[in-house]
Amino acid sequence: MYLIQLALEYGAPVFLVSSPLTSYLDQILSIHRNRSSAGFSLDIPLIMLVASILKVFYWFGEYYSKALLAQAVVMIVVQLALLKVALDNRPAVGAKHGIEHAPFSNTNNGGFSRPYDFWQWRSTKPYWMFLGYFVAGLFVLHLTPLSESPSYISLLGAIGLAVEAILPVPQILVNHRAGSCKGLRLSVLGSWLIGDTMKMSYFFCSKETIPWTFKSCGLFQCVCDFYLGIQFWMFTRNSSQPVAPPQEMEDRWGAGEKDIRMN
Repeated sequence: MYLIQLALEYGAPVFLVSSPLTSYLDQILSIHRNRSSAGFSLDIPLIMLVASILKVFYWFGEYYSKALLAQAVVMIVVQLALLKVALDNRPAVGAKHGIEHAPFSNTNNGGFSRPYDFWQWRSTKPYWMFLGYFVAGLFVLHLTPLSESPSYISLLGAIGLAVEAILPVPQILVNHRAGSCKGLRLSVLGSWLIGDTMKMSYFFCSKETIPWTFKSCGLFQCVCDFYLGIQFWMFTRNSSQPVAPPQEMEDRWGAGEKDIRMN
């Protein structure tokens, strides 16, 4: 038990801080190498950037574990790089698995239409402008007396962690609509599952200050990640089953019919 506690106190913080790199570096390299972000949901950088930025501002009122603060800062840097690479390598308009196939898009089959095509812009400039205005707005609010309100600080944490908790949902929807897990790296999924295991252990066993908001939202995200793992296994299993060519199927049917006649 002493060794387990020691690993949680020292090993878990190191793992949490480095997890953004281990989770998304392979995805960044894959998009850059293939020159395509087909199948990858741009909502993932949006979710992680908004959640991590809110968690940074939340720390200035809650002063939770510094390891979780460092993780949020590293995550912001990694997600900015991922967003840049994904935007630079988006599929052409109208291409299969293009941006119009992102979750919550305005499709012809009754999909939800985002106001002003939010986060589905064709130009890259609005993405960076939104993030700049978002950070500037939070910074201005932090300079006002509102930042001294416990309710405001709690609201920042609740929104930030709730947004992060829905991280797997866009990718789950993308996979469901496409009927495959194309664009999702196995390394990313594996790092999410390992990270969830380590994170839950750290949240419930560490002596550091971990607000219950972290724990409840972390549990929800953990369930979604494991469902994503089941989804990945199902689609990969179905795609790996060999399909006989038409001629081969005809030969098999003919052979079976011949056997029946002979009997």
